[in-house]
Amino acid sequence: MEKTPKFTCSHHHQRDSGVWMHTLLEKLHETWNSVKEQPYPAMYSSVFGGIVLDSAMMVIPIDDHMVHRGHGVFDTAIILNGSVTVTELVVSHRYLYELDVHLNRFLRSASKAKISSPFPRSTLRSILIQLAAASQCRKGTLRYWLSAGPGDFLLTPGGCPTPAFYAVVIKDEVSQCKEGVKVITSNIPMKQPQFATMKNVNYLPNVLSKMEAEEKGAFASIWVDDEGYIAEGPNVNVAFITHDKELILPFFDKILSGCTALRLLELAPKLVEQGRLKSVRTANLTVDEAKGAAEMMYIGSTLPILPIIMWDDEPIGDGKVGELSMTLSDLLWDDMVAGDETRRIPIPY
Repeated sequence: MEKTPKFTCSHHHQRDSGVWMHTLLEKLHETWNSVKEQPYPAMYSSVFGGIVLDSAMMVIPIDDHMVHRGHGVFDTAIILNGSVTVTELVVSHRYLYELDVHLNRFLRSASKAKISSPFPRSTLRSILIQLAAASQCRKGTLRYWLSAGPGDFLLTPGGCPTPAFYAVVIKDEVSQCKEGVKVITSNIPMKQPQFATMKNVNYLPNVLSKMEAEEKGAFASIWVDDEGYIAEGPNVNVAFITHDKELILPFFDKILSGCTALRLLELAPKLVEQGRLKSVRTANLTVDEAKGAAEMMYIGSTLPILPIIMWDDEPIGDGKVGELSMTLSDLLWDDMVAGDETRRIPIPY
């Protein structure tokens, strides 16, 4: 016979409220105290009106429109060690990489999702930099959300008086990917362009696509659009190097324009100047053209390049990590740790 789980009920009497809150916090702390290392050193919530360092308090209201309707958008930035030259001395510092580029996309996504911000852009930026500093995190990611906010459980956000802004620092070992992975063609329908081109929290297709790949022993998947052209991965862009040494990325009209992919398109012409690549461009690619490439890779903020060596049990090129893939990875990595200082915001620890 199954046992009914025990639970505690909080009665709405003032004399009980203090005891109930103490018990609740104890339970939440028990959960986090069992974790070897706290993975989320800091959170900001506009609902709280400040930064929280206690993992047990890193919560959002259940009636937030992002929770029960998926009405929210998000974006990210990388926290990474880097260097800068000051009066001929190379100084080590921690940075937020491409925060401004990601923040611009974040606000474009919010506009498309009809979500306003509780603060101007400059305030959002300031909050994120202060949060990164408060976290004392030396390597990881900064992820942030705009939501229609809490208020009620209705379909539209008319009862949500104020939009909400949340942000979390996540400890993570951000490093270059050296090993190649296997992928499959996804059978999960991809999002329509209106939703694929904004970074919203409705990631169920992405989740199912990634799970489908893992169930088949692959790392992740590739989406093909309704015209038969290569689209993207579940949370990454994809790129190819042809046997003629052309670097090709799919057009961004039906998929998310990845900040790292766009940066690669800006940096890769350096290899054309060196004669290592013939050209760099965006184009439509059929599955046959893509599978016939010499090299293939995922592109994403935390990778920045992940070589793909096998697709649907067929090798890409010679089935090994390609030399040009790793050269492109080095190009992006150098930009992350020692590149254009306008793209690396110092964190004032």
